Amino acid sequence: MLMMLFFLTRIRPFQSLLQKQKHSAIELATVSVLFCAFAVFSTYTGLRVEGALINVRIIAIVAGGILFGPWVGIPAGIVSGLHRYLIDVDGYTSLPCLLSSVAAGLLATLIYYRVRRSRLWLYGILAGMACEGLTMLLILLLTQPHAVGIAIVDQIGVPMIVGTTCIGLIIRLVQDLNDEKALIAARQAKLAMDVANQTLPYFRQITRSAFESVCEIIRREIGADAVSITDTQDVLAYAGVGREEYALEGHHAIGQLTREAVESGQILLNNNLSSYSLSGFHSVIIIPLREQQEAVTGTLKIYYHRRYRISGALRELAVGLSQLMSTQMAVARTEQLREGARRAEFSALQSKINPHFLFNALNAISSLIRMDPDQARQLIASLADYLRYNLARGDRLIDLQEELMQVRNYIAIEQARFGHRLNVTFALDPVSISLPSLLLQPLVENAILHGIQPRSGPGQVTIEVRDEPTRVRIAVRDTGYGISQAVIAQVANGESSGDSIGLGNVQQRLLLLYGEGLHIRRLEPGTEVCFYLPKSGRSAC
Repeated sequence: MLMMLFFLTRIRPFQSLLQKQKHSAIELATVSVLFCAFAVFSTYTGLRVEGALINVRIIAIVAGGILFGPWVGIPAGIVSGLHRYLIDVDGYTSLPCLLSSVAAGLLATLIYYRVRRSRLWLYGILAGMACEGLTMLLILLLTQPHAVGIAIVDQIGVPMIVGTTCIGLIIRLVQDLNDEKALIAARQAKLAMDVANQTLPYFRQITRSAFESVCEIIRREIGADAVSITDTQDVLAYAGVGREEYALEGHHAIGQLTREAVESGQILLNNNLSSYSLSGFHSVIIIPLREQQEAVTGTLKIYYHRRYRISGALRELAVGLSQLMSTQMAVARTEQLREGARRAEFSALQSKINPHFLFNALNAISSLIRMDPDQARQLIASLADYLRYNLARGDRLIDLQEELMQVRNYIAIEQARFGHRLNVTFALDPVSISLPSLLLQPLVENAILHGIQPRSGPGQVTIEVRDEPTRVRIAVRDTGYGISQAVIAQVANGESSGDSIGLGNVQQRLLLLYGEGLHIRRLEPGTEVCFYLPKSGRSAC
C-alpha cells in the first residue's frame, strides 16, 4: 500500500488533489473510494494464521480519516469492515474486525478535528495501535473456545500492532506534499516578483513591441512553450512556439476558447486538449485581464505541449502574473491620461501668462508715447520681435539663454517706464539647460511690479543662475518692502489673487513639470523667489 500511495503521489492530477486544502464533494468521493479500495485490498493480501488474517486494513482506514476527515475515514471503516465480515461470516476474527474497523474510522475523524497538523503522524500511530489493540481484545472476548482466541492473538497481535507505525509514514508522505507546495508557492512568489520587475519598464508604453517583450519574459521565466496577450478581439502579442503564425503585421482574431474566457470572465484551464492550434499544444490556461476590477479588457494565455503540465501551483502563479499585469496596465493607462491632462493644463497655464505679460508691456509703452514717441516706437518694435519669438516657441522647452534674452527684452521695456528707479543685475554661471518658456519672466515682472514699483526711491532686482552638482538654481531678488506671509501661503496652496497671478501660474507649471514648486522667502529688505531645474529627468524633490 505504501508503494502504491508513493507512486500515486508522483502522478500530477492525484498530487494536485492531495495538496488541496479544501475539496469538492466529487473529490472527497474519489478519495473515499480510493481508501476503501486500499482497505479492501489489504484484506485480500493478508496472511491466514489460525483462521485469522494478518492485514493492514486499519492503516488505510486511520490514514484516510486523519488526512481527509469523516467523508473518507468513516466510509472506509464501514465498507472494509462489512467486507471483512461478509467474506468469512463464521470466522473467528470477522466480527472483531468489523467492530474495530468502524471504531478506527470514528477515532480517525476525531483526530482530524482535534489534533494539530504537526502532530497528526504521532496520533495516527497511536490510534492505529489502539484500534489493533481493540481488535485483539475483541478476539479474546468473542472467540470460542478461548484457547483459540489466545493462540490467534499470540501469533498476530504484535506484528499487526507494530505494523500500524506505517500510518505515520503515510501521513508524513502526504504532508510532505503540502510542505512542498508551500515551498513551491514561496519560489513562485519570488518568480512573480522577478517577472514583475523585469516587465515593469515595458508597461510605461502600451505598444505591441512592449507586449511581445512581456510575453517573452513570462515564457522564459515559467518555462512555457508559448505565451500570448490578447484584447477582447485580437491577439496583441505572442512569444514562443508558433510565433511565425503571428509574425506578420495585421489583425489576428482570438479563438473560440479565448472568446469564452472574455465573455464569461472566468479562468479556462484544460490539461488534456486533443490539440490546440497548429503548434500541437495539449495544456493551456487562459486568464482574463481586468483593469481596476472592471470588465474584461483582454487575456493572458499560457501554452504547453505536454498534457497535465499546468499544476495548481502553476495556475496560481499565472493568476498572480495576470493580476500584476492588470495592475500595471491600469497604472500605465492612468499615467497616459494624467500625462495628457498635464500637457493640456500646462498649455492652458502658459496661454494665460502670454496675455498677462502683453497687458503689462503695453501699459509700459503707453506711458512713453507722449513723453518720448521715438523710444516708444523702438519698444513697440522690440515687443513685436519678442512676441513673434515667443509664439514661434509654443509650449516646447527652450534653452535658458533664450529665456534670459526674453527677460532682457522685458526689462528694456520696464526700464523705459521706471527710468533710474529700476536697476537690474545679472549673476549668471555658465550653464546649458532647458526650461519652459516664460517661466523666468513672470518672476522678474513680479519683482518689479510688487517690489520696486511701490517704493519711492531706486530699487534693485538681481537675477541669479547658480550651477549645482545635480541641479541649477535660478533666483530673482528685489529690494522692495517684502512679500507677505499670506501671499506665500496662497502660492504654496495653489491659490492666486490679483497680487500673485504670475507667481501662482509659475508655481503650478513647475509642479506639473518637475514635481517641485517655487521657494519664496522674505528678506530684509525685499523678497527672493527661486526654483530648481534638475539636470536630468524630473525633480526628485
